[in-house]
Amino acid sequence: MEPDLEHLFTRAAAEGARHRMTVADRPVHPYPDPAALAQAFGGPLQEGPTDPAEVVDELVAAATPGLVGTVGPRYFGFVIGGASPAATAADLLASGWDQCAYSEALSPAAAAAERAAAAWLTRLLGLPTTASVGFVTGAQAANTVGLAVGRQRVLADVGWDVARDGLFGAPPVAIVAGDERHATIDRAARLLGFGTASIVPVATGAQGAVDVPRLAEALEALGGRPTIVCLQAGNVNTGACDDLLAAIPLAREHGAWVHVDGAFGLWAAASPRTAHLVDGLELADSWGVDAHKWLNVPYDCGLAICADAGLHASTMSYAAAYLTGSGAVSDFVLGDLTPESSRRARGFAVWAALRELGSAGVADLVDRSCALAQRMAQRLTAGGATIHNDVVLNQVLVSIGDPARTDAIIERVQRQGVCWVGGTTWRGLRLIRVSVSNSTTTEADIDLSADAILAAAAE
Repeated sequence: MEPDLEHLFTRAAAEGARHRMTVADRPVHPYPDPAALAQAFGGPLQEGPTDPAEVVDELVAAATPGLVGTVGPRYFGFVIGGASPAATAADLLASGWDQCAYSEALSPAAAAAERAAAAWLTRLLGLPTTASVGFVTGAQAANTVGLAVGRQRVLADVGWDVARDGLFGAPPVAIVAGDERHATIDRAARLLGFGTASIVPVATGAQGAVDVPRLAEALEALGGRPTIVCLQAGNVNTGACDDLLAAIPLAREHGAWVHVDGAFGLWAAASPRTAHLVDGLELADSWGVDAHKWLNVPYDCGLAICADAGLHASTMSYAAAYLTGSGAVSDFVLGDLTPESSRRARGFAVWAALRELGSAGVADLVDRSCALAQRMAQRLTAGGATIHNDVVLNQVLVSIGDPARTDAIIERVQRQGVCWVGGTTWRGLRLIRVSVSNSTTTEADIDLSADAILAAAAE
């Protein structure tokens, strides 16, 4: 007997909606018994089939005790955004439609959605409208793609074809980046064969933005060596942005490829109130940004953007006789812009999020998050806390009393369940890190959370 797909999918969607509608009323982080959770999912795999409706019921029962309220309004860890209604519904449809977004041949609809969303995104962020956009899993993949395309260019400039000849015997490439770069840059260096020894760290200023005079010194010292400069829009701790308007032309003078890691900070370009923080953004060669952070698209969705679409495609593409349209760089398929050809249609959710919000809505989302982060800083300061960063975007670094107590305070806050905050070590201090990027967060959520943090510190 065929399963009742309409009932099955409706049941799953209803459960997802129930979770979303009640997430704010439950502890943000559950603390289930690990053994019970493992038992609920574990046991031997049975020999025969199970009715799909029963499988869904079992999954809901097993997972519910261990679900974290990352989609809720008081989750402030890891710069995780929420998931807007339209984007979530689009993601449900993407699963139901089960489209592979490699090319127009596999899904004309998925390809059209990605191309339209890409055009909207580049205009929204003030990037070249001819730039290519690859829909990847997240900032790690986006940064890796940007560095891979940069590798292709800077080695070609000195007569080396890395795609054909690899890195053995190639002129060494330097990756110049701030000493507070995100760890994805280091992992990309490992994955791409550069090695972390190729990274030339540049000192950063008081808020973690790269020191431009020190950058100039580092570039000069390289003596014309093939170079990729990695700049940052949104320091992962402070939210500070590198001075792109000064740093990018400087890198250009030395023939460097410039990649901007803007996992969350790139969205500052979408608001007139914060766009000045990323002045000069459009001058770079490549950019990485997450949609599942500030755009509030469901996980997982990142964007690898490149000013030279042809170079982007020729670096990442591959050809096979059975892959219709593959390798045609002059008219690339969308799978030529990402490391994977077998990938889900992430463009539907991005398209839906942008359509739901509009450019003014995205700007408002950025502005509200920044204002709420400032409110959190103000409320905590009034309660005796110390704020360690200039709250220019959505990041707040906090200590209350002796920083040696920070981890104990964080644990108490997390156990209370009112909100969830993480910890970080910055400039030798152990601090509470608050990241505000959920569209459903309100002033009341901030006040409730600030009170919970202060109460945990007072215990």
